[in-house]
Amino acid sequence: MHTPHHSRFRAIVSAACCAVLGAGLLAGAGASANAATSAQEAAAGTKAAPGATAAGSKVIGYFTEWGTYDRKYYVKNIETSGSAARLTHINYAFGNVTGGKCTMGDAYAATDRAYTAAESVDGEADTWDQPLRGTFNQLRQLKQKHPNLKVLWSFGGWTWSGGFGEAAKNPAAFAQSCYDLVENSKWADVFDGVDIDWEYPNACGATCDTSGKAAFRNLMQALRAKFGSKNLVTAAITADATPGGKIDAADYAGAAQYVDWYNPMTYDYFGAWDAVGPTAPHSPLTSYSGIPKADNHASATIAKLKGLGIPASKLLLGIGFYGRGWTGVTRSAPGGTATGPAAGTYEQGIDDYKVLRTKCPATGTVAGTAYAKCGNNWWSYDTPATIATKMNYKNQQGLGGTFFWELSGDTANGELIKAIK
Repeated sequence: MHTPHHSRFRAIVSAACCAVLGAGLLAGAGASANAATSAQEAAAGTKAAPGATAAGSKVIGYFTEWGTYDRKYYVKNIETSGSAARLTHINYAFGNVTGGKCTMGDAYAATDRAYTAAESVDGEADTWDQPLRGTFNQLRQLKQKHPNLKVLWSFGGWTWSGGFGEAAKNPAAFAQSCYDLVENSKWADVFDGVDIDWEYPNACGATCDTSGKAAFRNLMQALRAKFGSKNLVTAAITADATPGGKIDAADYAGAAQYVDWYNPMTYDYFGAWDAVGPTAPHSPLTSYSGIPKADNHASATIAKLKGLGIPASKLLLGIGFYGRGWTGVTRSAPGGTATGPAAGTYEQGIDDYKVLRTKCPATGTVAGTAYAKCGNNWWSYDTPATIATKMNYKNQQGLGGTFFWELSGDTANGELIKAIK
């Protein structure tokens, strides 16, 4: 994803791209058979095996560890927006990977920050002597309100994927470290498994990995062996379907038997790292006349992964709750030239849907997504209407569900998540 906005920033790696991203960081189903059983398990501090959520029904949202700072997006907002009632899973992003092991990202945000009564899910202030505070405790409170909701701890992302190469040298030791961290007695009840966001195995992201095509499969095999069948093991993976591209660099098909599902990052196909354009929607569902790169769209990604033999039920469709934009643009339709990235709230060339819907309302659609021309700025992003189109595609393809990056990009009343069916 990306860095500050979405640490799993993808594909085209350039100096400009990396400079922008350096500013910050970036699931068999999880619902139990019934709420009563889950409530009993929660009270007992135990976990059920992942249940058989109906095909296509998974809804997974990423929650960013750093979003509690400038964005002031707390776990409570997942509840008040109505999102918690619609989610099946939350991916907590991100844990770090260093020294070949899973490690904490920001311990203060995760386990130490004291929440006021107004900020807390349960409406009660944290005390100085309680054993667990921070986001982990808030997630625990959210799960108590929604017993079927599952939470996975996601490791890596764009900024923290450099450690996976070392981890690949000893997959069993890496898996043990992840298990020990996720299952720490202070917060074991918070998490229902692990999500791996390696950008990218045997390919280049913020750094280049040369661990070989089998490394990803070996890592996922070790994680499944350690976490067993009662925990979820999932992975965010590249959407690069170009011949000889990132999908071809790793054995995603061979690893599929070890994961509950994959989250192919079907967004960020285009963006203002190509500073002069051409302008193009960052999350096209299909190809369109004039698309800058033929295979840079979600349907090509899904077709390639299915063609490798990965079951459709183990593939989720990715949605971005944000837009990407250029400035210095005179053309309304895609394909225009630009002078650089448009100004964003937190970084150049990117902004949340909740901001763009009023700052630069959509003026057209192309390839199953929307674009917007306002002044000399040009943005692309998904709207409730285009998400509905993507849900039809997801159902037609028999995919396992939908995931999105990330929760804080939606409106206060959950406008985008309400469009996810």
